[in-house]
Amino acid sequence: MMQQFETFQKASKDNVDAALKAFGATSKGVQTIAVEATDYAKKSFEAGTATLEKLAGVKTFDKALEIQADYVKTAFEGAVAQMTKMGELYTALAKDAYKPFEGIVAKAVPAAAGK
Repeated sequence: MMQQFETFQKASKDNVDAALKAFGATSKGVQTIAVEATDYAKKSFEAGTATLEKLAGVKTFDKALEIQADYVKTAFEGAVAQMTKMGELYTALAKDAYKPFEGIVAKAVPAAAGK
């Protein structure tokens, strides 16, 4: 009976430790994502402002279309690159948050299969 209690107590401690590590990894990952999103928003705003400044000084309609087309192309390419980067950050976040539980799950699966 005492050995079962000690086993249960150790498993509970391991679970709490894993949860704290996962929380730390999640917190760090979310912070990284927030910083990246903020940087992208700042760069997008600056690019939009620069384009508006260019458009304000345009004298021909063709030049305005050229500036606008360049902006749209650049903005689209930047958005696609940003979405890819954010996807990678979210994937890394999920992997890092799960990593502390890998050992616990590895122990639990054979134990459950043996029953």
